[in-house]
Amino acid sequence: MPDVDRARAWLLTVDDAPQSYVDLDAPTHLEFEYVRRMAHVLDEAGAPGSPLDVLHLGGGALTLPRYVAATRPASRQDVVDADGGLLRLVTEHLPLPDGSGIAVRAQDARTALEAAPEDSADVIVADVFGGSRVPAHLTSVEYAHAAARALRPHGIYAANLADSAPFGFLRGQLANSATVFDHLALIAEPSVLRGRRFGNAVLIASRADLPLASLARRTAGDAFPARVEHGPALRRLIAGAEPVRDVDAVASPVPPDGAFSIG
Repeated sequence: MPDVDRARAWLLTVDDAPQSYVDLDAPTHLEFEYVRRMAHVLDEAGAPGSPLDVLHLGGGALTLPRYVAATRPASRQDVVDADGGLLRLVTEHLPLPDGSGIAVRAQDARTALEAAPEDSADVIVADVFGGSRVPAHLTSVEYAHAAARALRPHGIYAANLADSAPFGFLRGQLANSATVFDHLALIAEPSVLRGRRFGNAVLIASRADLPLASLARRTAGDAFPARVEHGPALRRLIAGAEPVRDVDAVASPVPPDGAFSIG
């Protein structure tokens, strides 16, 4: 769907759910709040402007790969998405700029992650939804181990998740990451963290220290301010949650009607 207010901007919907927004003339314009939060993580993943090796699990309209290509020229980015038809549609109608350094292929995210070379990525961005749910095979502790193996020692894993109180799904995902990574945090709007509504939460994890202070400043300054939850507050949220094994893994919860409505 074209954006009537921006000449070459497009909204991609999948199964009536808003999935991606791209402005071909302004790749650093990020319409969705959760995408801005993931972009903040990418901004803090290295010195300003320095290239990164990024593995994107889930492609959509390639919003974040375009952002990285614009803000960190010479970055090497691999994008995998199981929906080959969607990738063809996007690359045909919303083409990537020449020399972007972005390689796109149709592949299952878990398969691609497990095949990635060890210590090969500075950042792994996971934004994989089958319709409006994260597939079950991307929600286990075994999957988290595969992500850690592919990351460099300083690397950051960032995942877009969605849940609501009592956060049964989200707590399991945090427990998975706490088993594998030394440092983790959660970025979300206060109303989501307080359990008042269903919404997105960005999980970030690393074996190295995370840039928590910088991320807190960035997210607090957004149009819809978010909070960076970490330390004791996050441990209280995780308390009692167990890592989720492949044999017990389930997809993320079905969002309530209108949770991701576009109007």
